[in-house]
Amino acid sequence: MRIIAALLVFLSHVIFPFTQGNQNMATPYADDGITQQLMWLLYPGGSIGVSFFFILSGFVITWAAKPGDRISAYYRRRVVKIMPNHVVTWALAMLLFAGSYTLLWGLPNLLLLNVFVNDNAIWGGANMPAWSLSAEMLFYLLFPALIIPIRKIADNRLWLWAGLAFVGMALVCLVTLTLLPDAPKYPGEALSLPQFWFIYLFPPVRLFEFVLGMILARIVAAGRWPRIGVLPVMALMVIAYAATLYIPWPYSVSLVTAIPFALAIGTFAKANLEGRKTFFGTRPMVWLGQISFGFYLTQAIVLYWLREAVLGKAEYGPVGGTLLIIALAGVTVVTGWLLHTLVERPAMKYWSRSRKPPVQPGPAEQAPAGALSN
Repeated sequence: MRIIAALLVFLSHVIFPFTQGNQNMATPYADDGITQQLMWLLYPGGSIGVSFFFILSGFVITWAAKPGDRISAYYRRRVVKIMPNHVVTWALAMLLFAGSYTLLWGLPNLLLLNVFVNDNAIWGGANMPAWSLSAEMLFYLLFPALIIPIRKIADNRLWLWAGLAFVGMALVCLVTLTLLPDAPKYPGEALSLPQFWFIYLFPPVRLFEFVLGMILARIVAAGRWPRIGVLPVMALMVIAYAATLYIPWPYSVSLVTAIPFALAIGTFAKANLEGRKTFFGTRPMVWLGQISFGFYLTQAIVLYWLREAVLGKAEYGPVGGTLLIIALAGVTVVTGWLLHTLVERPAMKYWSRSRKPPVQPGPAEQAPAGALSN
């Protein structure tokens, strides 16, 4: 499922190619009317794609967590999963196109600290999509503490706590609108710069999505997921996406799609447990899911450097522009595969495993039924 979320982010960027240092980049279409229509249609995909990643991340890490696993081994796996890919794409972006305008030599971006400060001069730069890794690293850091109370939730109260996580997301929206200054405005949005930063970029407020994913994993593992059809869930996701076209920020950032995404993740996970074949379990989709992290991290290099290096600022008609988008997506699949093959897989193979045996859990710490290991 991750490749769909990554593709949503990609499409929002290919139509609206905006970076801090390159604000007048070419779009695929020479017709500004087509561009504006597609911007309206595809722009929400960027924010909701990231939200899906955050919810799914909480689910997967909780599902794979093994009681008795050493915290040091867990942190090693998480760091090795993210940082080699991040360092390579950061260095390429800085070398190829971002070094001329990224402040502070790109160090806040490299260290994943750039979105912890309310300064729009620091948010962007370097490999722009990597800002979300700042939130992911915070999630990973806090996970060993978060999993303790979440494991203690009684099975019959799991849905209640999932609802409370959703309420927390709603409260963040209210705080954004009522307690943060409404000026200066963020370009193209009704929100101010501080409001945009808080609701979208500030990692601590995205914890509610991660925690929701953690609770979803417990619900599925506890056998308390209701039987929901795959097709109704997919239809609900399409409806939720359509709703984001009309519902304004901050509500459309993650609140509108949180419940449909949660239902989709739990429903497809249960289908996997029951051995039911789904579209997302086919070989091509599994492969695309495996390279999706590389796809996500290399998209800026393809869109903001390679496209212009090969084609300049050329824009095309409806057919040519559409073929260009398909070609750019295909190239990004290739660069994502290269990153996955040459960096991610070797790093995980050689650096992610601890040489020390895991601590044997006591009877009260046994993994829940259905839990999987890494």
